Parts: sequence; structure tokens; C-alpha cells
Amino acid sequence: MHTPPDAAGPPPGRPPESWEPLLRLVRLARRPLDRFLAIQAASGVLLLVAAAVAMALANSPFAGAYARLWETPLGLSVGDLAFQRPLSWFVNDGLMAIFFFVVGMEIRREIHHGELSEWRRAALPAAAALGGMVAPAAVYLAFAGAPETRSGWGVPMATDIAFAVGVLALLGRRVPPALRVLLLALAVIDDLGAIIVIAVFYSGGLNPAGFALAGGGLLGIVALRALGVRQPSAYVLPAVVAWAGTYVAGIHPTIAGVIVGLMTPVRAWLGPEGYAQALSGQLAALDAPGAVPDDHTLALRVRGLAESAREAVSPAESLIARLHPWVAFGIMPVFALANAGVPLEGMSLEGAAGGVAAGCAVGLVLGKPVGILAACGAALGSGLARLPVGIGRRHLVVLGVVAGIGFTMSLFIAQLAFASPALLGAAKLGVLAGTGVAGVLGVGLGLALLRPLTSAGPARTADEAEGSSEV
Repeated sequence: MHTPPDAAGPPPGRPPESWEPLLRLVRLARRPLDRFLAIQAASGVLLLVAAAVAMALANSPFAGAYARLWETPLGLSVGDLAFQRPLSWFVNDGLMAIFFFVVGMEIRREIHHGELSEWRRAALPAAAALGGMVAPAAVYLAFAGAPETRSGWGVPMATDIAFAVGVLALLGRRVPPALRVLLLALAVIDDLGAIIVIAVFYSGGLNPAGFALAGGGLLGIVALRALGVRQPSAYVLPAVVAWAGTYVAGIHPTIAGVIVGLMTPVRAWLGPEGYAQALSGQLAALDAPGAVPDDHTLALRVRGLAESAREAVSPAESLIARLHPWVAFGIMPVFALANAGVPLEGMSLEGAAGGVAAGCAVGLVLGKPVGILAACGAALGSGLARLPVGIGRRHLVVLGVVAGIGFTMSLFIAQLAFASPALLGAAKLGVLAGTGVAGVLGVGLGLALLRPLTSAGPARTADEAEGSSEV
């Protein structure tokens, strides 16, 4: 059988219609972008840039244009029927539904065969996430427990995984792989807790008709799955119906994204072995002696290969791979541009606004690490959890501080918690300040407490040797 020179890569040479000088220029221009996208913390860097741009615009001579941009009305009208919302609504309620859809799939994947698939592996991050949600909320209420401000207790609960991973990336070889895995598992459970908080505490008046509409969309997804429909595009319409139903019902429509994500299958139809067999069979038919397929037969063979390739991995894994770059490098930066701009001129932090800003900032910087360390200490002391190999209590200190980096989810909850522009601005300012301080402290403590890993593996300190074990 003839084997192509690079079966794992793209076809050799260049497309026949392409112009070689221009093709070389395009490839040269793509190299820096490819390297940038390959960096794990690239999305965190882009978020930081987007937040800085938003703050600069909101406090520049273009502040009025910046504010008017996000209030630009968009919509659709058919006869007497019309639907119109500001641009910010399409970002916060529309695009962010895709973000939550990816979050839902990641949660489902981790529960099925990831870090949350076994209770012994999930015990420590679950305890850390729980403590990291309760303590910041308590700290916030200590600063802003008045009736007009207490609704913001959920703002400092969430960890921004992109920023947090970016900070760990700055520490380089001081961070063992197990610490990144622990942070990821903590962030997944943290996101799940934030989703529950949004659904239960930050939803409006409930409309039964909306629940019926959302239920119809979800039943449509179940029916398509029962019929064996595997094309992801077939599920777009019922997913949109579920999204619209949750909006009409008074529940934030991003919750529909989470539910649909949790419903996405996480098991592959063929898997690696089945894909290899299907591939071998198709290639054998093409390479059989005397086999010269016509164009129609060849098209069928190619379609079969494409279907086999699609079913080699689970729908959830495939969709995560497709959507994650769009979410990380498109939706999240746009969200930051729309929500991180806080005009400082005329802002007063006296009275209720000061309590909100302080509660959000201190909840992230102090509440997060205290809650995480206290919960981890209780879980380890009771024997419910054990430290992963290579992780010591110094790593947990750094983890707790870095987990205080709250941005995307915190700003999102702030939008739901406060109708007052003054209180919303104070909450945003507190989130941005707390995130910045937690990031700087995380890097500083990481440099001071953690030693670079050697090629032979991490050196085991006394606290690691005492508490480490496989989880």
C-alpha cells in the first residue's frame, strides 16, 4: 500500500491554485500567531489587555462613545413583532451562553473521566472550592451586609481560570503539574457552584410558559440523541429554543448553555480502536488490486473517512476543541471590553459603594485563600483527602492566593447583583483591584515559597513527605 510522506500532517506541497510567494508570506505571518495560541496562558494575557483597554476607554475623551457603543440597540422585527436589545445584552446573555456551554461540557467531562470521576481525587479540590466560596461571601457580607448591598455576596466567590493559569505560567518550573491539575479541578467545581448560585439567587420572577418552552427545547435534544443524530448542527435549533425558554422563564439564559453542555455526550462512538479499523477498511478498499473508483465512489469513501474521524472522539471533546479557542480568544475578551470599563471620574466610594468595593476586593484577596486553606486543612486532617504527590502546604498557600483572581465570572455576577450604576461600578472596581492584588501576591509568594523543579522531579519537603499520597 502506498503511504503518503506525512500521514499525520497536511498534504505535501501546496494547493494547486495558490500563488507560492503569497503563500510563503501567509505562512510566515502565521508562525508568531500559532506560537501565541499555543501558550497556555495566552487567553489570560488577552483578557488582561482587553480589561486595560476597557478601563482606558472608559476614562478617556472617548468615554461617551465607549458607553454608547454597548447601548447600541440591535434586534429583528417581522411585521408587528419586534425584538430589540442593547449590544451589551447580546454579549452578556447571548455570547456568554456559549461560554457557559463550554463550561458545562468541561464539567461533564471531568465528572465522567477527569479529576472529578473518583471521590478520592475530587475530595481535596471539592473541599477547597467549597471553602473558597463560603469564606469570600462571608467576608463580603462583613463589609457590605446592608440590605441595599448584600445582594453582591456572590461576586467574590468565583476564580478566573484563564488569569489564574496565566499567573502559574509566570512561575515556570516552580509549579509542579499536579498543582495545575488541582487548580483546574478547583476551578471546575468553583464554576459549578457559581452556576448554581446564579440559577437560584440571581434569577427574576418565574414564568411557567418559559419553563414549558425550555423543556420543549431540552426534550428535542433528548429526542435527537435517542434517534442517533450525531451532527452537532442539528442540535442548534433545540438549544436556541431552550435558551429562549430560560430567558422567558426569568432564569438567566446562560443557564441553558450549562444544561445543554451537561447533556452533551462524553463517550465516543468508535474510539481509537474503532477509528483505526474503519480507517484500515476504507483504505484497503481504495488500495485493492484493480480498484479504480469513480468520482461518486471516491466521494462516498471520503465521506465515510470523515464520519469515522468525527466519531473517533466524543461529541463533547470535539466541541470543546472547536469552541474553546473562540471562547478564549473571542468571547471572553469581548466580555471584558464590554464590562471592565469603570469610569473613575465622579465615582464615590463613600457609604454603600465603599462597602461593596471593599467587600469584593477583600473577599477575593483574603477570603479566597483563607477559605481554601481552612477547608483543605479540615479535609486533610479528617483523612477525607490527601495531598497529591509533589504538592505540599506551601503549594496550597500559593493555590489559595492565585484562586483569588476573580474576573470573568465575578464581573458577570456583579451585572446580575446590582441594578444601581454606582454600586455596579464599585463592585467592578473591587473585582479589578482584588484580581490585580491577588495576581501580584500569587507571583510573589510563588517566587518566595516554591523551588524550581529539577529534571529528576520535585524535591520533597517535610510537609510533602508527611502528607503526600496518590489521590
